[in-house]
Amino acid sequence: MAGSSHGHTPAAWTGVIIAFIGFCVAGAFMVMANPLGFWAGMIIVVLGGVVGMAMRAAGLGQPKRTAAPAVAHPVREAVGAES
Repeated sequence: MAGSSHGHTPAAWTGVIIAFIGFCVAGAFMVMANPLGFWAGMIIVVLGGVVGMAMRAAGLGQPKRTAAPAVAHPVREAVGAES
């Protein structure tokens, strides 16, 4: 995925989906006035973050950027040269 932006990884998608399910569970139990179910949903939200971080640590997240020398983009140079 050349040029992909932040968050387009299996770790990010999995963590967000689990957290979304937790928010849905917590919201449903909040409407039903059930505090125990609400807090169970909030635990699922936190679990989504933990799973996302564990998957990132396992190498399924976006790689860390290293300090690489800046390379000029050939299309930008050609456009700049014509102007």
